[in-house]
Amino acid sequence: MFKLSKLVVVTAVVAVSSFSYTAPVSAEDQLAVSICEYIAADDKNRLRSKLKSSRVKIRNIYDAVQCNGNNLLRHAVASNAVDTGEYIVKNLSKSALADGADISWVEGNFASSPLIAVIKERAGL
Repeated sequence: MFKLSKLVVVTAVVAVSSFSYTAPVSAEDQLAVSICEYIAADDKNRLRSKLKSSRVKIRNIYDAVQCNGNNLLRHAVASNAVDTGEYIVKNLSKSALADGADISWVEGNFASSPLIAVIKERAGL
């Protein structure tokens, strides 16, 4: 009788755990999602706080993190997030903007964006 009750308990635990299992999300993925959400919401303070608490700098993750297929700056422009866009530009190196790829993308897709002047000033163009 003891073996039967133990078998029922084990079966119940396995059944419950199989229904409640969710795929684990890595900390890096969660950080990227949070960064993209804060940029889209134009919440510069929360973005700065998240980066600081994670001990990450924008210039170190700029090429690695993609939001909706765009880099961080292009995502800010597409989301009309002027404050976070300025924050991103000011924290990037001048050489990251010097090739002009982001400027030409912004001018071609969002010609009225106020971030064009900020990008050009930072890049020295």
